[in-house]
Amino acid sequence: MKKKNTTQTNPMEALLQKAPFARVKKNADIEATIISLSRKNVLFDIGAKAYALLGEKELREISTYLPYLKEGQTAHVRIIAEESKEGYPVVSMRKFFEQGKWEILKAKKDKEEEIEVMCGEYGKGGVFVDFMGIRGVIPKIQLTENFLNSPEKLSGQKIKVKILEVDEKKNRLVVSQKVAALNISQKQLHEEFERIEVGKTYKAKVLGVSEFGIFCEVAGVEGLIHISEISWEKVMNPSGYAKVGDDIDVSVVEKNTQDLKLNLSIKRLSIDPWEKIEETYPQDKEVDGEVVRQERYGYFVRLTPGIEGLIHISKLTGKENLKIGDKIKAYIEKVDKRSRKMSLVLTQKERPVTYR
Repeated sequence: MKKKNTTQTNPMEALLQKAPFARVKKNADIEATIISLSRKNVLFDIGAKAYALLGEKELREISTYLPYLKEGQTAHVRIIAEESKEGYPVVSMRKFFEQGKWEILKAKKDKEEEIEVMCGEYGKGGVFVDFMGIRGVIPKIQLTENFLNSPEKLSGQKIKVKILEVDEKKNRLVVSQKVAALNISQKQLHEEFERIEVGKTYKAKVLGVSEFGIFCEVAGVEGLIHISEISWEKVMNPSGYAKVGDDIDVSVVEKNTQDLKLNLSIKRLSIDPWEKIEETYPQDKEVDGEVVRQERYGYFVRLTPGIEGLIHISKLTGKENLKIGDKIKAYIEKVDKRSRKMSLVLTQKERPVTYR
């Protein structure tokens, strides 16, 4: 009586032993179909009579990409060995790893699907993140409310985000934690953006303040009040005008349709004090003012909010000893409405020789 053969064939070996090997050319770039996918093995149909394996070095990296790959998917590979020690062709997915991840990002953006990123340091642009070696950023205003005041706490954390911008040529990736957390769709964002009208006044929520302006949100749409649009008077520090969480009135100056952002203004909600400047401050009129700023070429004097005049150094004798905060009297020497400039001279018992 014959003994039964109890030796079982390894499933992977059985799969690899598709047929006798066909000749494959080393360094050939081809499109291959993924047949089997796991952390231990990735198997490809390369159109020959033998399946091919992913090289061991790249196999150690595959776990990063597994969530974005599937059996039956086509991938660009390169033949790196016509025959391994085990007798099978070996391929590299390096080009796919380098370029395919951008395709993954584009597809995720189009489908409005989440991706997982690793957060790094917080800088001026926002929280820097990493996705498969691609460096991106979460702008501060795209953080959830609990991280707005302490974005640095995200460092070292893996979080879910949605893609706002992806551009391989510019090596640019911008993502949003807030959009993912609130499940905001691009369709909703476009609809809200279309409803907003230039020139109208809206309530805005302050999301952040920087040296160059105030970041806001109007009906879920991102906006910026540039430092030049905060007040008619010169603004040195935007943080003196708003803080995170404030609800403020703003006017929409411009809509950026390319990235769905708004340019906003506070100062345009009030009348421009320079509109009737020549009537309010005619030449030779004596005015009261406060010294607010000293420059190498003279002193700036505030007459009313938004209206400042310059006493040029050439109009001074050097004995005046002016200081910031001094209340003084001066004469209007000249007003230039177009360039929004006004020159003053100090009131004296006798007009200086330099006065014209």
